[in-house]
Amino acid sequence: MHSSLNPSGAMPDIAVRYTLNPGLSRFKVQATASGLLSAFAHNPVILIPAFSGEVRFDPASLDSAYLRMVIDAGALDVSDDMNDKDREEIRRLMYEEVLDSGSYPELIYECSSVTGSSVGQGRFWLTLNGELTLHGVTRPQPVGATLAVDHKTLRASGDFSLRQSDYQIKLVSSIGGALKVKDELRCSFNIVAEKSE
Repeated sequence: MHSSLNPSGAMPDIAVRYTLNPGLSRFKVQATASGLLSAFAHNPVILIPAFSGEVRFDPASLDSAYLRMVIDAGALDVSDDMNDKDREEIRRLMYEEVLDSGSYPELIYECSSVTGSSVGQGRFWLTLNGELTLHGVTRPQPVGATLAVDHKTLRASGDFSLRQSDYQIKLVSSIGGALKVKDELRCSFNIVAEKSE
């Protein structure tokens, strides 16, 4: 009878590794205007097109799942239909005043604590109890997600909210404070990862 232990005496790691594929994924952030002139303002949608990372997942052991995602802060973009002047101003505010991407070029989400349950063949409902590093501040950031897994691909979708003030981000405003962005941001995602060779 052959032992299932590796030479160190530990059980072997049977989790499948997946590499995040930003080209097949969608990740966006919804900001909302507030203040006296909010009815006339844009509620910009920010796209997150450039990120990398990996997932380790074993359907038989959900609590051993692991995720690390690194986002390029300097690649975020504005998706709303607006004139070029407004678009460039929102980009400037985002890079210089919100993200300060020159000082903090990356956003990192890392999670090694997962709870959840199976909801069907290859489908799961999960809560990721991870940590987000944003603007040089690291805080717990739970994320709820539905997960679908097959022999080659992992797909995760869901949404979550975060407060900019939790990450020591000064809320941007203009026109003497008559127009500002609300503290809460709503993030939604449909992330695709492919099985690593």
